Amino acid sequence: MDSAAIDRFEAGRGRLASLAYRLLGSAADAEDAVQDAFLRWQAADRERIEVPEAWLTKVVTNLCLDRLRSAQARHERAAGAWLPEPLLEGDPMLGPADTFEQRESVSLAVLTLMERLSPVERAVYVLREAFSYSHAEIAGILDITESASQQHVHRARIRVAAERRRGEADPASARRVVEEFLAAATSGRTERLVALLTDDVTAVSDGAGLARRLLRYKTRERVASYVRAGFKPTPAKRRLAGGSPAFHIALVNGSPAVLAVIDDRVVGAVAFEVSDGKVASLHGIAATDRLARLSGAWRQQEPDAPVISAW
Repeated sequence: MDSAAIDRFEAGRGRLASLAYRLLGSAADAEDAVQDAFLRWQAADRERIEVPEAWLTKVVTNLCLDRLRSAQARHERAAGAWLPEPLLEGDPMLGPADTFEQRESVSLAVLTLMERLSPVERAVYVLREAFSYSHAEIAGILDITESASQQHVHRARIRVAAERRRGEADPASARRVVEEFLAAATSGRTERLVALLTDDVTAVSDGAGLARRLLRYKTRERVASYVRAGFKPTPAKRRLAGGSPAFHIALVNGSPAVLAVIDDRVVGAVAFEVSDGKVASLHGIAATDRLARLSGAWRQQEPDAPVISAW
């Protein structure tokens, strides 16, 4: 392959990876899909490809659909132990973030909700909401009619909106809520902790990476109980984590998150969705394979001082 063809592919690699991540919810799987697309680009008769960007978008989208439809993916996701892979602010795989729809499409809350969509609905939703493709373009990418594209995105929007009904929180205000929440959680101030939760708050956790199925909590009291237990230090938790972590607040997938860090290694992350000055949802992730990319990005930056230096 000549250098011009390689350069053309590399110029669009970031966009393709961002598309694949939104479709698959996994950075590692997204990278694999993009690499597979590169191999197809390498083998293709490129002189016959009129619009390389459109061709590559179609290839990556369909590679992702094949992965979502595979028996292994269906088993893993249906088993109830799947959460999207969190990414640290600034990760190029998060992709376009100019509009509210683009930022929302990469949030952990929406990536989790998109699991309820069919693979084609998910693809249409992402292509339309995050990348602003027209229905004619989507029809060409997915080999469906424009009418089908419109129907798929309509259904997807309804399903996502039914669970969302939330606007975008100011980042600085959201961080202050999370700081106050963390202080209440670690001090055992149960009444204040409950007061910082919305009436319809939800929490989901991978059980420190050990649970076979996701742990889900509803009602303010149950979520508060889960949070108190999760942030309460014990010798067993320190042994499991490999030491006594410091807690930092960072942005993960566009939302404030508490990161547990030991020796520049992220061993746990809790991402928050804040609405009207209260916590509306929490996603707790501690599985090592889900934190590898985030941990690597963390080591490359100069973090702020921890909000809790010893636990």
